[in-house]
Amino acid sequence: MAVRLVKVVMVAATAIFALLVAVDNVIDYGTNYEFVRHTLSMDTTFPGNALRWRAITSPTVWAVAYWAIIAAEAVTGLLLAWSTLRLAAGLRGPAGTFNAAKCLVMVGVGVGFLLWFGGFMVVGGEWFEMWQSKRWNGQEAAFRFYITLLAVAIFVNQPDGELKA
Repeated sequence: MAVRLVKVVMVAATAIFALLVAVDNVIDYGTNYEFVRHTLSMDTTFPGNALRWRAITSPTVWAVAYWAIIAAEAVTGLLLAWSTLRLAAGLRGPAGTFNAAKCLVMVGVGVGFLLWFGGFMVVGGEWFEMWQSKRWNGQEAAFRFYITLLAVAIFVNQPDGELKA
């Protein structure tokens, strides 16, 4: 029972995290909008960067990209929150019920992984050379986020047996 309970709590914590990030980005829109603007415009990469042709300088595209990030954060959080409820509902039930509830956890983690690894590491970090910026480099934070999600996914995905009477 303790292992199941820890799994529920871990999924709940990741749900709260993703939802809090999404809400914070809406409430304090301007702070991370600047992050997106500088990353996409590549204006803080190394001088003479041969890849600056990739830069996007359209405020409309910056806003769309930022809202897509916020939406992905919210979807991640909502999927993980729903997963938490499903896991909690099956907490004392048969192993099959509890194990089946894990599927949605994997979907939530997958969306979060796509955002923080695919979006921040691949697109932001490599395509837009975010790693070259001293001030607007979010790779370290993104790494912490997607590694945490992966660790939770690996732990949660371990099969659970029947509870002892």
